[in-house]
Amino acid sequence: MEINKALPEIRKTIILNAPIEKVWKAVTTSEAIAAWWMANTFEPILGKEFVLHADPYGDSPCKVTELDPPYRLGFDWDEDWHLEIELKELEEGKTEFTLIHSGWNQKKSDVYRIMDGGWEKIVKEKLPAYIEE
Repeated sequence: MEINKALPEIRKTIILNAPIEKVWKAVTTSEAIAAWWMANTFEPILGKEFVLHADPYGDSPCKVTELDPPYRLGFDWDEDWHLEIELKELEEGKTEFTLIHSGWNQKKSDVYRIMDGGWEKIVKEKLPAYIEE
């Protein structure tokens, strides 16, 4: 009997040189999300279903499960995953951004490694480039 062990969540944190309101807008508007991550039909409405256009892998169904402006956004992604974005206002117009991607199991260990590297680039390069431009 194979035991399906959970893998640890992927967690990425960065300090952004932008006020929390600007970062919140970047993570809760469809156009902004598309600019730093991927095309989507996102709307910041609790319970709202939306799609991530994960080319070349196809569309992924999602649903907004947490919405606490401007501090927290969470959504279910595909069958197993959950994504949370936590924002913390810091002094001098800076914001701490934390992304948590959970719901990993051993069957997806190859995807886990790819996603961990992908999130590293997205959170630490693409997001700051978009927000701080």
